Amino acid sequence: MSIARQRLYLFGGGKLEREYIASTSRNPPSCAEGSLGTPTGLHKIDGKRGGGEPLWTVFRGRKPCGSVGDQPPEERAKNLITTRIMRLRGLEEGKNSGGNLDTYARFVYIHGNREENLGTPDSHGCVLLSNADVAELFGLVEDNSIVFISED
Repeated sequence: MSIARQRLYLFGGGKLEREYIASTSRNPPSCAEGSLGTPTGLHKIDGKRGGGEPLWTVFRGRKPCGSVGDQPPEERAKNLITTRIMRLRGLEEGKNSGGNLDTYARFVYIHGNREENLGTPDSHGCVLLSNADVAELFGLVEDNSIVFISED
């Protein structure tokens, strides 16, 4: 994942397999609790939710709660968690794991979202993808897959 390029890259067998337009945090990258920044460094996917749910399903507390169209207008304007969730766990103690620098405790995900701002910083720390792209990626990766988030 390149924060500077707002792109998520999927590698397999030593080669680039897919490239996705993404959005990371509106705030500068940060691993600190409360920063609302996208955490950097080495992570793994630790928990996948939403397999089999329709595109545009909204999640609250990692549970499906209807489609985007079912939500009141004030909710639809928010940064919703849609379609699929891949929760991230930091693997670097003292950088993105443990204490107030813990990606997993911050509930940082790769997830779907509204799509008009993809390619520009628009999240509260998560990595946002289009709903079709997050559904595709969800089917291509497994729990424990490695995710590297770089500022470059």
